[in-house]
Amino acid sequence: MSKIEEFEELRPLLFSIAYRILGSVGEAEDAVQETWLRFDGSATRPTSTKAFLSAAVTRIAIDVLRSARVRREEYVGPWFPEPLLSDPYEDPARAVELADSVSMAALLLLERLSPLERAVFVLREVFAFGFDEIAAAVGRSEAACRQLLVRARRHMRAGRPRFETARAEREELAARFFEALREGDVGGLRELLAADVSMVGDGGGKAPQLARAVMGAQNVARLLAAVYPRLVGLGLTFEPQEINGQPGAVVRDRDGKVLQTLALDVLDGRIQAVRSVINPDKLGHLGPVADAWAIHREAKHVRRPAR
Repeated sequence: MSKIEEFEELRPLLFSIAYRILGSVGEAEDAVQETWLRFDGSATRPTSTKAFLSAAVTRIAIDVLRSARVRREEYVGPWFPEPLLSDPYEDPARAVELADSVSMAALLLLERLSPLERAVFVLREVFAFGFDEIAAAVGRSEAACRQLLVRARRHMRAGRPRFETARAEREELAARFFEALREGDVGGLRELLAADVSMVGDGGGKAPQLARAVMGAQNVARLLAAVYPRLVGLGLTFEPQEINGQPGAVVRDRDGKVLQTLALDVLDGRIQAVRSVINPDKLGHLGPVADAWAIHREAKHVRRPAR
C-alpha cells in the first residue's frame, strides 16, 4: 500500500482516539490532519504504521488538550463535548467499550482526568492497546502508564455511566419523548422522565441557554412544554439521531439549519438526563447553523398552542 492508502485505512481509528481525548470534532479532525503531515514528511517507513500513527495522534491530542483546558476553565456556563452523530471506527470485539466511551456522560467524566490519564485510559480501556504501545505514545515508562491507568480507573469508576442496552427500547422511548415535546404534553413528558432527571444546556455565552441546570421531573417537563411547542410553531423540526451513541435529535429551523442537538441518557426505562448543545461553534460540522438569538426573539411573540 502507498502511504496515503495506509493512512486512510487507519483514519477512522485516529479520529476516534483524538475525539475521545479532546471531546471536539474540529480539534480531532485537525489532530488527524497534523498526524498525516508528520507521517507524510517522515523519511522512513515505520515498522508498524498503526503504532506510529496512533502514537502521533495521541501526542498531538494531549498537547491540544493541555491548551484547551485553560479555555474550558473560562467557558461561559456548562461545557459539553461537540455532538458526534456517528463514530467512524468500528470493532465488533470492542463494541461495548466504544459505545460507552463516546457518550456525553463518559466524556464529561474524562474531563476530570489529567491529559496523560485521559490518553492512557482511552488507549487501554477503549482500544486495548498494549502498555508498550501506550508508553511510546505518551512518553512515559510502562510502569508509569500502569499507575496512570489505576488513577484514571478510580476516577471513572466513581461516576461510570450506565445506559439502557436495548436499542429498540431506547428509540421507542425517545420517539415518545419528542412527540410529547412537540405537543407540549406535560403529563406525557413527566411519565418518561426519571424523578431526579436533570436538564442542562451548553450555549457557551453565544446562544440562549439555561441559567443553571433544571432538576426534577415536574420542573423539566414544565420547562420543555413551555418552550418547544412555541418553537414548533415557528417551523422547527426534530430530526431523530443518535447523539454520542445515545438517543436524541438534531433540532432544525424552518430553513433546515441546525439550531441545537438534544441527547437523552436512558436507564431503567426512564430519561435520566436531557443535554442540549446550542453553542453555534459546536454545531458547524452538522451543517449550516441557525441564528439562535433571532429564533429566541421570535419565539417570545408566539403563543403556546392550546391543549
